[in-house]
Amino acid sequence: MSTSDIWVGSNPTSVVGRQKSGISARLIGLLTGDRAFVQLIRFALVGGISNILYFGAFLALHGDGVLVANTVGAVLSTILANELHRRLTFHAADRVHWFTAQWEGGGLALIGLAASSAAISALGVLLPGASGVLQAALVIGVSALVGGLRFVALRGWVF
Repeated sequence: MSTSDIWVGSNPTSVVGRQKSGISARLIGLLTGDRAFVQLIRFALVGGISNILYFGAFLALHGDGVLVANTVGAVLSTILANELHRRLTFHAADRVHWFTAQWEGGGLALIGLAASSAAISALGVLLPGASGVLQAALVIGVSALVGGLRFVALRGWVF
């Protein structure tokens, strides 16, 4: 086995491919570690993926009211994010059960839902004719701020 092999987990017998460049192998090695900064990078990537789901759900349900669209989008994206964080961000699939991750991570997400709902309500008062895209962008911005606090809580408490 060469030093540029990519391993699954810490098992050197489960090689998934060979890299032609030592730089790409080192990059992959960095992104698979468990240091806080590396986890923060993965946390942000998962957040981006989850926000895409949120954005699509929000726009699809916008006609049913912005608070309904926000709630459904938040629930769907939170379920996805909690599972991806459990498996990828914090490598906790063997330590934390799916339900525990959903229950505790979901509880933390309620704070974000409350903050984003308050932001949407405030936007509705300040700019009653705001578009769905502006409303979704506002919620994503608020969610990003809450996300930093959520990372600290998930890393230190849940996972």
